[in-house]
Amino acid sequence: MSLHTAFERHALPLEFPFTIARGTTTEAEVVTVRVEDDDGTVGVGGAAPSSHYGETVDTVTAVLPDLLAVVEDVGDPHQLDLIERRMRETVRRNPAARCAVSIALHDLVAKRLDLPLYRYWGLDPAETLETSYTIGLDDTETMREKTETALDRGFTTLKVKLGTDRDVEIVETIRSVAPDVRLFVDANEAWTPREAVGKIDRLAEYDLAFVEQPVPAEDPEGLRYVYERSSAPIAADESCETLHDVPQIADRCDIANLKLMKCGGLREAKRMIHAARAHGLEVMCGCMTESNASIAAACHLAPLLDYADLDGSLLLAEDPYDGVPISDGEIDLAGLDRAGTGAVLE
Repeated sequence: MSLHTAFERHALPLEFPFTIARGTTTEAEVVTVRVEDDDGTVGVGGAAPSSHYGETVDTVTAVLPDLLAVVEDVGDPHQLDLIERRMRETVRRNPAARCAVSIALHDLVAKRLDLPLYRYWGLDPAETLETSYTIGLDDTETMREKTETALDRGFTTLKVKLGTDRDVEIVETIRSVAPDVRLFVDANEAWTPREAVGKIDRLAEYDLAFVEQPVPAEDPEGLRYVYERSSAPIAADESCETLHDVPQIADRCDIANLKLMKCGGLREAKRMIHAARAHGLEVMCGCMTESNASIAAACHLAPLLDYADLDGSLLLAEDPYDGVPISDGEIDLAGLDRAGTGAVLE
């Protein structure tokens, strides 16, 4: 068997400017990978690199020829473990680039077997959940309007970005519009440990499901300080990049938030999920602002998760790929009628 590979970069405009504590973006720069077998079956995967983790579309496109050379050299898409091991040996960093190849291979393998990816993994589609919809930082009235839009689209779980001097006002505004939604808040490392404890105490009356990454990842003892004093559960995101990090955060948070673009691939994501469970942590899968070429794959992990934040493609104004199994905020794997991840070129 031989495999043929290609990749393409895209700049995808967002529906609205998206702001977190670290800055504002108006488009998502992504790279799409295609792996085709001799029968013409094509697997698709996507990379959504983040400069916060040292990647850009330029670094992704620079290393992809070497990664795809590994795929073509092995020649068998079913050799997932061998290919991913050799990719790690070839390119130590650049997890988003490796992830795009991992997704494309999983998509191809499941299509060759005529199975949706969750069935290839043996997962129960009934064990699924809602994804949150993220409300980025903005002026109060705009955040109110975005919340109303999310409710109109059927979302009953929201994630709100914080990390400003008006955090309490923001949460109060969201709750005034959406009193009954399940509410996550995410500070994106913006608070000091003492500030975090104080803010979480003041926000307690607004019934938060959890608080995500309250302090910088470079301050693990600060994370422990907040975890031991917080009145709300704590999720670790920037502190939880790879499998190695899971035991390091086990006594510093309640929830491990993995992302495919941080960990480097679907097999590594599953290992992180099982490791987190072994350490007594709940598990969330989050995302960057991504194309359906990558978000679709993450949705198939839903039966293994406690929380999902997989709205990245829903924040785009346009996307060359469709097929994410999300309807009214619910990840609907049972309703997926295509093999592979479900991502298709529109």
